[in-house]
Amino acid sequence: MAIKFPSDEWIKELSSRLNASEAYEKSAKNWEGDFMFVSEPDALYPETVYLFLGLYHGKSPEAMLVSSLEEKPAGYVIRAPFGTWRKVVEGKIDPIQGMMTRQLKLSGNMMMVMRYPKAAKEIMNCVSTIETDFGD
Repeated sequence: MAIKFPSDEWIKELSSRLNASEAYEKSAKNWEGDFMFVSEPDALYPETVYLFLGLYHGKSPEAMLVSSLEEKPAGYVIRAPFGTWRKVVEGKIDPIQGMMTRQLKLSGNMMMVMRYPKAAKEIMNCVSTIETDFGD
């Protein structure tokens, strides 16, 4: 069954899949830094949604939908309109390339992110396994 994006259920499913992934655990064993994914309104989706993903040494200890950036501070914030996030989830935009071309706007240490391209790839591998409902 497809899981609605963006939602608490979707980000928790991603966290669960990361925790089950040996490839992610190996590629991110030295990573420390939580992410907040901000889906901004566009013609396809009218609301701003904040998805928190805790990441620590190859595991995801917590994940949740939150009401604001202040509710759960994260070291990294990635913002994009809903339609851009959809393309990322569908595998049409590589997240690192999306950050380099400013389709995805990153706040946080970009050099640290660039040191872990395999971890980013493994996160996207997990994302691609989630059957996602975009509401259409």
